[in-house]
Order: sequence, then C-alpha cells, then structure tokens
Amino acid sequence: MKNTIAAALAWAFLCAGNAFAQSYPAAPVKLVVGFPPGGANDILARLVGAKLQEAWGQPVVTENKPGANAIIATEFVAKSAPDVYTLLIGASGAMTFNPGLYQKLNYDPVRDFAPVTLLGSFPLVLAVNPSVPAQSVKELIAHARGAGGKLNYAAGSTPFQLAAELFKIQAGIAITHIPYKGSAAAVNSVMANDTQLTFVDAPPVVGQIRGGRLRGLAVTSRTRAASLPDLPTMAEAGMADFEVVLWTSLFAPAGTPRPVVDRIQQQVAKSLQIPEVRERMLGLGITPVGNTPEELARILREDLEKWTRVAKSAGVKAD
Repeated sequence: MKNTIAAALAWAFLCAGNAFAQSYPAAPVKLVVGFPPGGANDILARLVGAKLQEAWGQPVVTENKPGANAIIATEFVAKSAPDVYTLLIGASGAMTFNPGLYQKLNYDPVRDFAPVTLLGSFPLVLAVNPSVPAQSVKELIAHARGAGGKLNYAAGSTPFQLAAELFKIQAGIAITHIPYKGSAAAVNSVMANDTQLTFVDAPPVVGQIRGGRLRGLAVTSRTRAASLPDLPTMAEAGMADFEVVLWTSLFAPAGTPRPVVDRIQQQVAKSLQIPEVRERMLGLGITPVGNTPEELARILREDLEKWTRVAKSAGVKAD
C-alpha cells in the first residue's frame, strides 16, 4: 500500500512538473551574474538572455551582483526559491575554486544547485615578458630553476593563481605570487616586467602577443586555441598532465523541477547554435557547449575535487 501511494505521489509530482514546464516561463526570468557589466560572464548572460527572450516571449533580465569572487551572487541564487525565475550564470571560479579557498562558504555548489547546462569553456594562456630567456615551457622551467625563486607571476583572480600553483607543483619550481585586481592589471605588470609571467584568459593577451609586447608559450587546453593557433598546448610543450579549462554555466536553485530544467537546457542549447551567438563567443575565446545537466554535474564534481586538492597542496587560502 505504501509503495502504491509513493508511486502515485511521484507520478503526480512528475505530471505537475511537466505541466509547469510546458507553460514556462509565464513571467520575467532573471539571470544573476557575479561580476560587473562588461566582462565575459556579463556579455555571455546578455547574449544568451536575448535569444531566450526572443524564443520565450518573456523578458530575460541580467542582474549584476559583483563582489567577493562572485560569492554574493552565488549565495543569492542558492537561497532563492526553486521557481526557475532566478538563475545563476555560474563561473567555474565560484563553483569549483572558491570551495577549496574559503573556510566558510554559505553555499554548496553540489547540494544547493541544479545544473542546467555549460554555456561555454575557455583555456588560459601562459605568457611571459619578452626579456625572459625562454622560448618554450621547458626553457621557462629551466630558467625558473636557475633563478632561485626570484621569478614572480601575476594573477588577476584566484583561478589564475591556482593555475600557476598547479604549474609550480607539476614543474617543481619556485615562483612567487603577486596579486592584481583583474586580468588587465596582471597583464600590464608582466609587460612592465614588474612580474615575469602570468596565466590569463586569452582576450587581454592576444593583441599583446601578436604585437610582441608579450611572448606566449602555451595554452592550457587539450587542443590549440583558435585565437592563438601557433601556440602549443601544455601537453605538446611537455607537460602531459597539465590542463586548465575554465567555464561559465547556467544553474538553477536546488529543488527546481527536472522538466523545467530540461526545457531551459534545450532552449539554451539551441541558442548556442545560432551563428551570431557562436561567432560572438568564439571572438571572446569562448567555445560554445550546451551540454546536458548530467554532463555539467560530472564536470562540476571533477573540477571541484581537482581544484580543492590543488589549493590544499599549494597551501592557498582566500580568507
């Protein structure tokens, strides 16, 4: 009897979720971004949001809640009702780096969210000041070992810092972290030779590398970057186990009905295939994805475990 009642309730819940999904959205949808307007996450939210608005016939509004490495925005959505009208543009920094960096974090990236889809991914670029006597990653490692810890690296965010720390661990070298507020400031410090190298996203360095103001040594993905096709991957450069791919994804609060999650995922995936959307994203160095909730959940768990381990091994804490 109990099993029959449980099955009936489950069926009723599923039917209710399906009915809600068919009418969704019936009101404006809010995309919460943990960074100021103008950055890649903000651009991506507005780009995809505009296409969702066209498809749904309901306003899709981007709301910026910057601060504290996107913790403010992420906590806000984690505490929101699972009504699917408040969604998170979740960067990998907030979802997979912060948990290993902060001792007290008022959200759990796995428990508090329902993965929807990965919007786009991008590698980092390892770049050095042209005065550094290294034309390759192997030569940089050899130079760092001979410099006795005198080389400094710039990092404009904690994901970039942990990418450099992973490099330190795998290469067995000593380089010193110098923090900066944002990628532009970090890149400027390397060009001025205040620091000698950096791991950074592609947009701030493509022009500097092409202009000879920086020397690119490698990209951190398994495949070469379309924006810098002449740069080898870290694996091609001799570090077979080194891979850093950051991403931006869409998350709903935990408890969101699965049929609604599926409806959002399917529409977002369609939007990411629109030529103008793909062209804009690729121009930012972001590869469009649009995978399933299960695939995003797997990536989230794997990256969370990886970067928590790296932060612990490097002894890096944010608070």
